[in-house]
Amino acid sequence: MNTGAEIDLDITNVAHGGVFVGRHEGRVIFAPDTLPGERVRVRLTETGKASFWRAETLEVLDESPHRLPHIWPDADISVAPELRPGGADFGHIALAHQRELKKFVLADSLQRMAGLDVDLEIKPAGSTEPGAASADEESLDGSGWRTRLSLHVDENGKVGPYAARSHRVIEVGSHPLAAPGLESVALTLQGLEPGRIDLVQGADGMIRLLQRPETTGRRGSAGAVTAESVAPAPTGAARGKGKAKGKGRRVRTRPAAAPVDPQLFATLIERVGEREFQMDAGGFWQVHRLAPATLTAAVQAAVATVDFDAEASNLDLYGGVGLLAAALGDVGGAATRVTSIESDARATDHAGENLAEWVGARAETSRVDHYLTRLLAEGTPIERSRLRRGTVVLDPPRSGAGAAVVRSLARVQPEAVIYVACDPVALARDVATFAEEGYSLRSVTAYDLFPNSHHVEAVAVLSR
Repeated sequence: MNTGAEIDLDITNVAHGGVFVGRHEGRVIFAPDTLPGERVRVRLTETGKASFWRAETLEVLDESPHRLPHIWPDADISVAPELRPGGADFGHIALAHQRELKKFVLADSLQRMAGLDVDLEIKPAGSTEPGAASADEESLDGSGWRTRLSLHVDENGKVGPYAARSHRVIEVGSHPLAAPGLESVALTLQGLEPGRIDLVQGADGMIRLLQRPETTGRRGSAGAVTAESVAPAPTGAARGKGKAKGKGRRVRTRPAAAPVDPQLFATLIERVGEREFQMDAGGFWQVHRLAPATLTAAVQAAVATVDFDAEASNLDLYGGVGLLAAALGDVGGAATRVTSIESDARATDHAGENLAEWVGARAETSRVDHYLTRLLAEGTPIERSRLRRGTVVLDPPRSGAGAAVVRSLARVQPEAVIYVACDPVALARDVATFAEEGYSLRSVTAYDLFPNSHHVEAVAVLSR
């Protein structure tokens, strides 16, 4: 059967990556914009692989009771597939059922890749108390949570997101996942150079517009970066943080032909409770307005389940501007010793300031793999002893820590590892490697920090 053929398909399962599973004459077909229990009409888009094909969903023939009108009308099934924006691939599913599907994907990944049967729950961001949403709770439909929004400008000046699974800019009439202030600004952008646009909303409610024009003759590369403050968001719209991680993960600025505008490095203040964190306007922070506070509480809850020694040598790997190192410090108090390791020198500079109240805290600029290699080669017996008593917080990018980092970390032999993961498959793969190195999974709790998308955050605790 050739690409372009249309077939009717019964959807039986969900797969990692925001797609769903059907079978045609015994062959697996992955299709988006549907959900298990539905019968749909699809158009084949990729038939070259022997193991599976891919398709786009055209029409729902038999609808699931969990289907709702899409939270983003531009991405609804009634819209032509090539005009549907990406970024809200679960937006047609009732929020509670989205979490059931995410729980299945995480549990299935751990079972298949690590051989573990794990009892899971998925918690919403912020408070889980019943009642109307407040500044500390998730919205009832999972909208309005993004404090970072990336858009694109094509050669004709069209501004918008990419169409799903493409690099083609499309115009949309709304951005329901964005905080209200971001949405209002995003819908008025015009007259911009081709390239990428990042809208960043800080705790002060001000929206910063960061432009990354394309470099002439090198489509897709980054040229000069400029930044400007657009407007304060409406009162109450700035309610937390976001993870330009993706984790979208860190925003890197590596110009191809022009210097980076220094405004990109204007200091932005973010808050978690009463604590302030300084960072660059174009730097890494959690995308969901409630995610930083949620992950702080999650890591602190995990610390309570291990033998945490505040005066040991504790590590915060892939530490960013020190959010999770501060979570450890707040548990351990003034005597806490923690080293935050981050490859972005600007983020490390900010982490040093953010962790200044703890005399035993420091921030070091290094790749995590290089740092661990050096630690293993040069660490003194006293340092190695303190590390063995320590707890490590591990918050890698979406691709995971990887086998080399996991094996090096296991050789350091910390008492416990608290792994913050935004990809179920990467987490499961690394958990399996940890098991080979003598570390077992004690618990894993998931958090829905990306409502109406397939992404899910998990906090896993491992110990020797």
